[in-house]
Amino acid sequence: MMKTLKTSAAVLAIAIAIGASPVLAAEGAKLEARDWSFNGMFGTFDRGALQRGFQIYTEVCASCHSLKLVAYRNLTGIGLNEEQIKKAAAEFEVQDGPNDQGEMYARPARPADRFVLPFANDNAARAANNGALPPDLSLMTKARKGGADYVYALLTGYKEEAPHGVKLSEGMSYNSHFPGNQIAMAAPLADDAVEYADGTKTTLSQLSADVTTFMAWAAEPELEERKRLGIKVLLFLIVFTGMMYAVKRQVWRDQH
Repeated sequence: MMKTLKTSAAVLAIAIAIGASPVLAAEGAKLEARDWSFNGMFGTFDRGALQRGFQIYTEVCASCHSLKLVAYRNLTGIGLNEEQIKKAAAEFEVQDGPNDQGEMYARPARPADRFVLPFANDNAARAANNGALPPDLSLMTKARKGGADYVYALLTGYKEEAPHGVKLSEGMSYNSHFPGNQIAMAAPLADDAVEYADGTKTTLSQLSADVTTFMAWAAEPELEERKRLGIKVLLFLIVFTGMMYAVKRQVWRDQH
């Protein structure tokens, strides 16, 4: 029971924390630019980090946060096979129908279904989270100024005690990257908060980096394909430019 309460509080913390506006997010401490594997022209997602991040989402975030734009079949992008995806989807139920009797019914989710919503509607979500509406995480790293760096900084920005001279309001926690530095819920992640299936050490930094990587993938699952296409186009343009230059030299050689 205590574990459930801690998990609920942690999830709500994420809802309130990363729900800040992009403008206000800039008022926090200066963001440290991290060397994410998916940065740059040739950057790709670390499949191990993606799968660990998915585990965190499933065990910690999914009870409150939705991923409305992601379908279970998209999990092939993080390295899961068909059987793993079927198993992951089947852990949730979706409403379907009507059947031959005209009635709606519940069935296990299928790979073609989008991630099951944690609540039936926004009012139910607010009622379960003390009035706060947990944001959808589908585009979170694109919706916040600083992107992945901001999400990571916020998740690791909690302090056990506020700096000297800073007085926190009752029930608030100090976070160096949250606007105003006061956040209504306790830190959502901590060392050993989950047990990774692959045995990776679960430090706060590792957990935060992995779930941030998963959120970055959820926001841009086509990122790697887009980069590959961009490289192909760039190479084509280089070759095409060389050919055009050669043709130009051939056509105008008698004019010089």
